[in-house]
Amino acid sequence: MNGSNGANAKDEVAAAAARMVVEEGMEYGPAKRRAARQLGSRSGRGTELPANDQVEDEVRAYLAIFCADTQPAELAALRGVAVVWMDRLAEFRPHLTGAVWRGTATRLNNVHIELYCDDSKAAELALIDRRVDYEVGSLPGPRGELIDVLSVAHTCAELGERVTVHLSVLDHDDLRGGLKPDAGGRTWRGDLAALRRAMEAS
Repeated sequence: MNGSNGANAKDEVAAAAARMVVEEGMEYGPAKRRAARQLGSRSGRGTELPANDQVEDEVRAYLAIFCADTQPAELAALRGVAVVWMDRLAEFRPHLTGAVWRGTATRLNNVHIELYCDDSKAAELALIDRRVDYEVGSLPGPRGELIDVLSVAHTCAELGERVTVHLSVLDHDDLRGGLKPDAGGRTWRGDLAALRRAMEAS
């Protein structure tokens, strides 16, 4: 495969993955892998996966064409849910991340909040104290180790449905490296003050 064909294949995967992200609420990683499998099976060749920022560019383009009349209100509703939980858990230095922070979310997306804790069990105890029902899962953390993810359901009146909020429990020291911007100067996460500024700007 020459360089041009490789670039074209990555563009095709990015565009196909973006449709899955918007239409099915998929995360970028699974969407890229499914798109690559589908395109690879049709072409009979393997396909290199595009970077997340390339997929995000395609997501923004797709939203502008097909979802311009609905997505802004859905994003605002999800950000409102994030504000509620970030305010409730303010002592754990909450930072919003994912599509809701980046501004590409629709009603199909979950809310992803990172909690930076001195004690890894403190956030869970806070939910117990508040009598909040939650489920515990895990994901690879920034250093490759598994971290706890506490998932809660929030009834969102604006969307007329329940929204899942995933609370990733990280070490306080992880925050230092978590605020670096991407190649376009956008940050991958933001605290409550930054979220409120983004909501006012939009």
